[in-house]
Amino acid sequence: MLILKEELRSEFKKPFGKLYPSIKDLKDNLENYIQRENNLIISIGDVTTINLQKEGIKPDMGIIDYRIERKESEFKNKLANYEVELKAENPPGTITRNLWNTIKEGFQLIETSHDNILIVVNGEEDLAVIPCVIMAPHNSIILYGQPGKGVVFCEVDQVKSKAEKLLEKFEET
Repeated sequence: MLILKEELRSEFKKPFGKLYPSIKDLKDNLENYIQRENNLIISIGDVTTINLQKEGIKPDMGIIDYRIERKESEFKNKLANYEVELKAENPPGTITRNLWNTIKEGFQLIETSHDNILIVVNGEEDLAVIPCVIMAPHNSIILYGQPGKGVVFCEVDQVKSKAEKLLEKFEET
């Protein structure tokens, strides 16, 4: 299990990409990605995933925990049907081997079956952006919420080395 050290928490408050006020504000950028071949759209967080669906966009992979800012989400029955639903265990402030392996399995399933994957995390999905950035295929994008500020549009090719460097700073148990 990898644990986020207290002194690193401020690093994760900085967006990993460009911050937009809402999904609607970045829809043109999303449309460009949707029209390209061989790229994935990955959403992390209940609000981001449901807001994409409201805009008619079903992510290739959605990672949720049925919680919004530590409170139970009202979106439990509103998420679009995904072809495959996987489960992962991941306590707050950590990246477990189970989460890592589940994300890896999700990417493998997308590659072989082209199904949309929903990963439901028991615990917290906030740090899933790190393994997603590291494992996502070339040209993929990740969207995740920045509480109280909006949604981050993250092009994995531009932040992969940053994610790898941050991962090295985690404490392994």
